[in-house]
Amino acid sequence: MNVVKATRQFEAWLALRTRIDEKDLRLKHSNMKADVFMFLRATYYRWAQIWPQVCPDLARAPQVLAVGDLHIENFGTWRDIEGRLIWGVNDFDEAWPMPYTIDLVRLAVSAHLAVEAGGLPLKREDICTVMLEGYREAMEQKGLAFVLGEKHQWLRRIAEGELRDPVRFWQKMDALPTLKTEAPVSAIDAIEHLMPAPGIPYRLAHRTAGLGSLGHARYVAIADWHGGRIAREAKALVPSSSHWAQTVEAEKRAAHQNEGPGEILYQTIINRAVRCPDPFVQLRGRWIVRRLGPLCSRIELASLRGPDTELRLLHAMGYETANIHLGTPSARKLVLRHIDKQKGKWLHYAAEAMLQAVRSDWEVWKKKGYA
Repeated sequence: MNVVKATRQFEAWLALRTRIDEKDLRLKHSNMKADVFMFLRATYYRWAQIWPQVCPDLARAPQVLAVGDLHIENFGTWRDIEGRLIWGVNDFDEAWPMPYTIDLVRLAVSAHLAVEAGGLPLKREDICTVMLEGYREAMEQKGLAFVLGEKHQWLRRIAEGELRDPVRFWQKMDALPTLKTEAPVSAIDAIEHLMPAPGIPYRLAHRTAGLGSLGHARYVAIADWHGGRIAREAKALVPSSSHWAQTVEAEKRAAHQNEGPGEILYQTIINRAVRCPDPFVQLRGRWIVRRLGPLCSRIELASLRGPDTELRLLHAMGYETANIHLGTPSARKLVLRHIDKQKGKWLHYAAEAMLQAVRSDWEVWKKKGYA
């Protein structure tokens, strides 16, 4: 099955589980042709499908509740219940029980692509070494959340950079088009539950964001409250694409077993991880709702560069990945033992293999993908 057929099958599966925004989905298809990094971000379903074939040994590694769609732009900041600025993984749409290796390899592939695009001035051979050092260090130390206060000042400078200026942020929010159709009652309820007080008037807007979830319904409520702006977002979720990939594989083997509807594990992975959680991120039914703000959002690639910070950032990303995986405490010793048994540059070689597979799919999509 090539990437075009896989995409058709996945989107048919998706359409049975949520309402699709066709305009956003067409934009996603176009973005997939434009850039290989965007293609990677938009096609986790394909990654989940081919990963066991390209890296069969690593696909049998100890399992954890993993992120799945991990990449270098899947990190951001938020405020915890004490109002402290926290940094870490900020999107768990694809959370699923998987080998711990899948997150590390995907993160490494995304970093390789960022280097090629000029987004990170690093040597490719250094990426996996530093990332794995951070991951192992966290596993051995049983993790620690990234609180950007007295510690991690270098990371706070990235998080509070020019591209996340409040004026710019609210200008973008104001430019969002007002929703012309009615939003589902369940989405409205989810948004209003997260408002700071009942009865606050708000404008409901449509927001086009992300790549993997582009096409899912996404609503933003923007309001003025006590002299300042506030925003809340509801995004429709479905079970992880890994569930789809496993179902396809089972059918291929003619197992014909009932895979069931699949769980949404967004809240579960947050609750279990070594983390100072965002109290404004909640799963309500099949909607993930969150507060949006200048410092409550993901950090884009353009903000990641800074003097002598890139390797430290990859180390931190590896460490934070382990923070998430430590939410499966029974796997910790198994993971460390598995890492010890690996030879040489195993992560680098796996990343190279998956990078080649992603490139091959991208070339096919550019030629044969949807117009």
